Amino acid sequence: MLYTSSKDWLAEPAKKTLLFGMSGLGKTYLSNMLRDDAGWFHYSVDYRIGTRYMGEYIADNFKREAMKIPLLRELLLTDSVYIASNITFENLAPLSTYLGKPGNPDLGGVAFAEYCARQTQHEAAEKAALMDTERFITRAASLYGYDNFVCDSGGSICEVVNADDPADPILTALSRNLLLVWIQGSDAHRDALIRRFDRAPKPMYYQPEFLLQVWNDYLTEQSLTEAEVNPDAFLRYGYARLLDHRRPRYAAMAKWGVTVTADEVAQVKSPDDYITLIATALDRRQATA
Repeated sequence: MLYTSSKDWLAEPAKKTLLFGMSGLGKTYLSNMLRDDAGWFHYSVDYRIGTRYMGEYIADNFKREAMKIPLLRELLLTDSVYIASNITFENLAPLSTYLGKPGNPDLGGVAFAEYCARQTQHEAAEKAALMDTERFITRAASLYGYDNFVCDSGGSICEVVNADDPADPILTALSRNLLLVWIQGSDAHRDALIRRFDRAPKPMYYQPEFLLQVWNDYLTEQSLTEAEVNPDAFLRYGYARLLDHRRPRYAAMAKWGVTVTADEVAQVKSPDDYITLIATALDRRQATA
């Protein structure tokens, strides 16, 4: 582990952390605050996925839809218009839209086989983006002069690593260069996340075997064919199960770093608060070691 005590952490002039946990518990809030208020370099894994590794897939999907419109088809074939996504740290909608939702195409769904193919693309992209972190740490310091670095990982990081393998290549590389920080939610946070998701279901990445199990269970329980599935209804059905599936995977990852609670994160109002929070988490880990 990069820092073994609060003393090491507080004395380090170039602090480096990676935040992980379910979306909605504070990863991006902390990352934005550290970037805007204290000049930390903010590396967003989801942004890297959407721009570097899946940007072409996303743009091609837009073009595929545009080609269905005669006017746009003619303009595209003559290179008269340019279509691209405008992904930002705050707006990752083009990536989510491309991942899509399986089910009835009349309700905005995509065929399950195509959905799985896009999931596979995302898996490869996420692994590559995570492995890029070390290069960006070096780049941030040598090119831009940033000493402090925060990696805002995606909620699905736990699906692309094996935390029980001490030689896992991604976790080994990450823990060598950053302190891994799990933002742990309570049962109350879980329920709040489910309520929020129910209001606006969004596409997500699922571990392949888990996805297939949930999909088959849904078809069986609802007595539906693939083409009859309401995409949003399926996502709502699977979300609570996804949270429960990921919780032990996050907990296993926590052995590679430290744990803070979502309630503690909610009390962080400044970069100094964040530095104190991590020091406390390191002391807590040391006391229970």
